[in-house]
Amino acid sequence: MRFANKVALVTGAGCVGPGWGNGRAMAVRLAQEGAQVWAVDQDPTRLAQTLALAGEHAHAIHPFECDVTDSASVHRMVQSCAERLGGLDILINNVGGSAPGGPVEMSEDVWDAQIHYNLKSVFLTCKHVLPWLKLRGGGAIVNMASTSGIRWTGSAQVAYAAAKAGVIQMSKVMAIQHAPDHIRVNTVVPGQLHTPMVESRLAGQRSGGDVQALLNQRLARIPLGFMGDGRDSASAALFLASEDARFITGTEIVVDGGMTVRCG
Repeated sequence: MRFANKVALVTGAGCVGPGWGNGRAMAVRLAQEGAQVWAVDQDPTRLAQTLALAGEHAHAIHPFECDVTDSASVHRMVQSCAERLGGLDILINNVGGSAPGGPVEMSEDVWDAQIHYNLKSVFLTCKHVLPWLKLRGGGAIVNMASTSGIRWTGSAQVAYAAAKAGVIQMSKVMAIQHAPDHIRVNTVVPGQLHTPMVESRLAGQRSGGDVQALLNQRLARIPLGFMGDGRDSASAALFLASEDARFITGTEIVVDGGMTVRCG
């Protein structure tokens, strides 16, 4: 198994609804492939659902509640993981979510919240995890961005787009800075996947609550003709976290069915 004897910390390991969100899929897949997984979310109910989907591998998933926009909380979370599981090898930053609007209509409070949620959370977890990876003699960080950070994706969401672009560039800077420490840092850039967030949040923002209309709009942009889900993001993230990617750092894998190639 690729991750036997490895400890992986996954933020956003719950999900806003039933099914395979990115973080949930990553946590379960890592456990299936031998890792001990520190599964982090703000909502204990969502974490319980992740453990239920893990089935026989649930024993390898250790739920922990944390607000990843608060430095003290992140410090406690990382410290607890390293002490209980004996160190840290892998960090996957998956927390994120969009809010609609451009600079004129978006309030400053929403802008600040979006930057904290999507970008500061990555900064804080890396800040507190990197020393543990150095103690381990190396490791891997995979940060989740979005195609919104590299192109227009059909709606104005200026803060989310700016934050996800920031995640990509921050990952590149960390990759070079920490290459001498044998720590690889890469980014997964998902496109318009069919995750539970479509039904729970995005349809209300973009199609008046009409889920099927939103799905049709998103599908029309994808050359492969179908929408992936969180398991596709997980496949990319696990590759980048594994020794299969030992010579890969400071780059991105775009998981979007060809959308950005055709429309970018």
